[in-house]
Formats: sequence, structure tokens, C-alpha cells
Amino acid sequence: MSAPIAISEGLDSRMWGSSSSSVLRRQLFLIRSLGGFRHKAQMAGRGASPTLEADAEGVIRRITPVLDPIRYKGQAGKIAVIGGCREYTGAPYFAAISALKIGADLSHVFCTKDAATVIKSYSPELIVHPILEESYSIRDDEKASVSTKILAEVAKWMERFDCIIVGPGLGRDPFLLNCVGDIMRHATQSNIPIVVDGDGLFLVTNNLDLVKDNSLAVLTPNINEYKRLVDKVLNCEVNDQDGSEQLLQLAKRIGGVTILRKGKADLISDGKTVSRVSTYGSPRRCGGQGDILSGSVAVFSSWARHHLLSNKQPTERSPNPMILGCIAGSLLLRRAAALAFENKKRATLTTDIIECLGKSLEDICPAV
Repeated sequence: MSAPIAISEGLDSRMWGSSSSSVLRRQLFLIRSLGGFRHKAQMAGRGASPTLEADAEGVIRRITPVLDPIRYKGQAGKIAVIGGCREYTGAPYFAAISALKIGADLSHVFCTKDAATVIKSYSPELIVHPILEESYSIRDDEKASVSTKILAEVAKWMERFDCIIVGPGLGRDPFLLNCVGDIMRHATQSNIPIVVDGDGLFLVTNNLDLVKDNSLAVLTPNINEYKRLVDKVLNCEVNDQDGSEQLLQLAKRIGGVTILRKGKADLISDGKTVSRVSTYGSPRRCGGQGDILSGSVAVFSSWARHHLLSNKQPTERSPNPMILGCIAGSLLLRRAAALAFENKKRATLTTDIIECLGKSLEDICPAV
């Protein structure tokens, strides 16, 4: 595989002389960090899309906000998890607490009443809203009014959030999924980024309109979830021989959403570029690591978005903040998993990995 080459016309080195602004230089750095760009002439001569290892450490250093006494509570990110039912209480906790451990200021969980007390007992750091309902708890003649009430309750909070995570511990209750679909539509209308994982992917695969043409949506499928998505959208089987090209086409077909395909190497695409993060993590495959990833991607995506918007000089070549968030989130999980495995070996659990998130981020981007 050839090494990265200069960014295509309009972004070559002639733009970056001494008179160039620091804003544009930062944008160029982030674009290069994606690791998936080529000259048009070079791309035209190839059948497959180029895939390069992303400079994930560089991305993390650039988008992680500086800690200083001027900042106030909330500026480092307000994240919400939509998920948690009576069967599944661990997943929403893992996603929400991971966001805090990485550096978000506030983390909310919107769950069913049965799950709320359990999730609250895990940590006093989380703000838990017991407002979701499952079919068994309401009569058929109440469903319309209850659905409206649930959406209204979540909508009151929506504008405060920098990103929402949909799916951890959600379950597949039909009424609950319908309510969450309404919440996703409201988030899209409110221009709030959405990270979809777990049973949220089951919902999206069967209702693609929930994310279609939403550039602020991220899907994080594992191998089985990815198979279902490929079958639904492309009507074919997964092609591992040309996985990058298939991922590119999948994201493009859905309409520019960002997809993080989890695997030995994580592949990331928004239908325009493909980036890869292959830093070795851990051979221990304990459940819950995907929930850590969703929390990590949510935080880094919100940081990347704020970083790019604060530059105040957006260009057509500005990098996609959701891509940056996926790259950063993927690397941090892998580093934390490796550190946890180094200490616990076969006994490594998801909670051990969560405890290593802060140290792993500090090793890459020191707070002081």
C-alpha cells in the first residue's frame, strides 16, 4: 500500500505559506489525519477505494479540549443515552459512564422505569430519567397518549445535548422502539448528532428513514449487525475481499451517514472516504466493549464538531466531525482494552476497561 500523498487541488502546499491562518492549517492537519484522501487522478485509476491507517493520536490531540479555569460545567460535553430496560441495565451504564470517564461533563440516561433504580445504583454521577415505557406496562388505548408524553419529556432536554446515543440496552419491545424512533426524528430535526448501537441498529436496519441523509448520524455495527445492514441496503452478502469499497457504498447508499464497522481493524466511512484504525487492543472479548465505544465516539464527535465550528472558517474540505469522533473513539477503546488486559489478563471485564480510559487518554493527550 502506498504512502499518503498530498491533498487534492485547492488544498496543496501552496495554500499553506506563512500568510495562512492557523485555522486553515488545523483543518489541513485533520484532513490528513483521516488517512483516506487521494488525488482525483490517482483514485480514477483504481477500482477499489483507498484505505489508509488514520493518524488517530493526532486527531485526539487536536480535538480534545484544553482544561482551563475559564471553562464552565457543560462545555466539555453533555451526552444522553436512550436505552435501558428491565432485562438490560449494564449497557446504558457502560456507555454513559464511559462518556464521563473520557471527559464529558454531564451524562444522562433515558430508560424504562424498571431499569432506572438499578442504573441509578451503579453510579450517582449519572442523571437518570425513568420515562420510557414497554408494551406490557400500558393498555392499547393509552399507547398514543403515552408515546406523545414520552417524546415531549425527552424533547424538553434535547437542545441541551451535544450528542445522543441510541440503543444500549434498549431491547426490542415494539412500542418502545416506536417511541425511540420518534425521539431520533426529533434529534435529527434539532441537528443533534446521533450514535446508534446495539438494538438501535435493529431499529434502524428496519427503518432506514431514521438516519437516511443524516450526516450527523453514526452507526457502529458488529459483524452480525453489519451483515443484516448489508443484506437490507445492498441486498448482498458481506464482501471481506473488498470490505472498504463495500463499506463506502453502504454509507453512500444510506445517504452519507458515518459507519464504523467494528472488527480486527475498525473501518470507518461516510460514503466519501474510508479510514482504518488497526491498533491492537485486547484478545479478551468480554461483553460491553461496544457500549464503551459508543460513549467514546459520542464524546469525541461532539468535541470534534465544536472544534471545527469554533474555527469559524469552514470550507468544502473541512473534515467530517463524525469521522474524527469515530477515529478517536476507536483508538481510545483499543488502548484502554490493551492496558486493562495487561493488568487482568483473562479476568478482564468491561469495568476494568472503563477504568483505563482516563489513563489511556492522558498518555495520548496530557491534561496539563
